[in-house]
Amino acid sequence: MALSIATWNINSVRLRMPLVERFLKDHGPDILCLQETKCPNDQFPAKPLKALGYEHIVIHGQKGYHGVATVSRLPLTELVERRDYCGVGDARHISVVFRHRGRAIRLHNFYVPAGGDEPDRTINPKFGHKLDFIEEMKELHAEAEAGISSILVGDLNIAPLEHDVWSHRQLLKIVSHTPVETEGLIDVMTKGAWVDLMRRRVPADQKLYTWWSYRSQDWQAADKGRRLDHIWSSADLEPHLADIKVLREARGWERPSDHVPVVATFDV
Repeated sequence: MALSIATWNINSVRLRMPLVERFLKDHGPDILCLQETKCPNDQFPAKPLKALGYEHIVIHGQKGYHGVATVSRLPLTELVERRDYCGVGDARHISVVFRHRGRAIRLHNFYVPAGGDEPDRTINPKFGHKLDFIEEMKELHAEAEAGISSILVGDLNIAPLEHDVWSHRQLLKIVSHTPVETEGLIDVMTKGAWVDLMRRRVPADQKLYTWWSYRSQDWQAADKGRRLDHIWSSADLEPHLADIKVLREARGWERPSDHVPVVATFDV
């Protein structure tokens, strides 16, 4: 039986709940990880999700900013973690453990800070926060728990490879693709023994985007995208990866997020 996991920066879950419902009805992943929910826990719109069969919901939210949520058809165990990266009180991480056909899997859901506009921490504290967040992520290992596989998804706000952006040369000094960020994220993967599943399905010499700016009048024609959303796993799950789908058409839906869903399917 296949296992499907989706990640999507929804940019306000209450505002875009109709889009979430549309996606779940049309694509039906087993688990959906949302980022930038911008919603305190007690106001999270769980009812329409449960009506679609997503009865297991774990949230880590705050008013007006950030926030992550994992909604699932599969039971989620009590092994829930909400780590406060950098100790500033932001709701940017949640992890759960679930079981599929006897295999235990820890699923991390991340929303990494965007980092502001200026790639210099001496004048831009937001960029410094982002770098510190990435540094702390280097402690996270895909094989940290014996007998438990790992998947990491989310809006990591970094496009690490040359063809993860529309122009490598022009974006080298733009936040999300500066060398200090890209090298940092690759270091997170390397030190944590994570596998970049999206690039296992789409070769690194091919363009791959998950985000298109609202600032572009015609995002589709310009196609100046970036791959900011990621799906990683522990090495033991890589052989079971059946497919990766980037739902590009969702960027053209009515009142869309600037990110689109990414779905990984495993033959486990």
